[in-house]
Amino acid sequence: MLDETLLAAITANSGDPRRPLLFHNTTIHTADPAIGDLAGADLLLAGDVIVGLGPDLHAAAVDDDPIVVDGTGLTIVPWIIRGAADAGSHAHLADRVGVLRPGSPATFAVLPGRSSGAGLEMVVWRPEQAAVLVVDGEVTLFDGRPLTPTPTEPLRSQSVRNPYLGMWIDESGYIHQELTADGRYDETRGGRPHAYQGAFWIEGDWIVYRDDLGF
Repeated sequence: MLDETLLAAITANSGDPRRPLLFHNTTIHTADPAIGDLAGADLLLAGDVIVGLGPDLHAAAVDDDPIVVDGTGLTIVPWIIRGAADAGSHAHLADRVGVLRPGSPATFAVLPGRSSGAGLEMVVWRPEQAAVLVVDGEVTLFDGRPLTPTPTEPLRSQSVRNPYLGMWIDESGYIHQELTADGRYDETRGGRPHAYQGAFWIEGDWIVYRDDLGF
């Protein structure tokens, strides 16, 4: 259940050591052929790493006083784990995401409903539709609301005369994106101003982005 009490517990969970974060009773698409997809499973985090994955972890972890997210009706999928500069050089989605297994970085998306592979495509291109985003163990988006933004990477040098700078509008008019000479972008979606903001840099004919949410 995503509510204000849970959000308060997550945002107050700081210091060393932090309480573990447990997603309980979820559908998990691990992207690991050895594990496969899991139904009614738990995912346990300790810091920025996944330390447990499978059924009935809730009872075993109770002594560690975890923050429990009720994942009933939710689906967990891997999310982009490579740096933004690296992500732009990979044409295939499978090359830009990780797997969910013990020891892996705790970077994933929690989606409403029961999603399949299309859910992963959705969260890569439309991350605002996720219920929760976790980047290296930090919850960066909760119930559609961005939390404390992660630091952006420094912009690589580019000329203010670069032809990519300026305002870009997609064919539908839904997305308006402005690229400015200070290496920042500001995106309006569906009339919602500042929907996404962050840093960008240009590598050949690629524009590589790092949003302030961390993706």
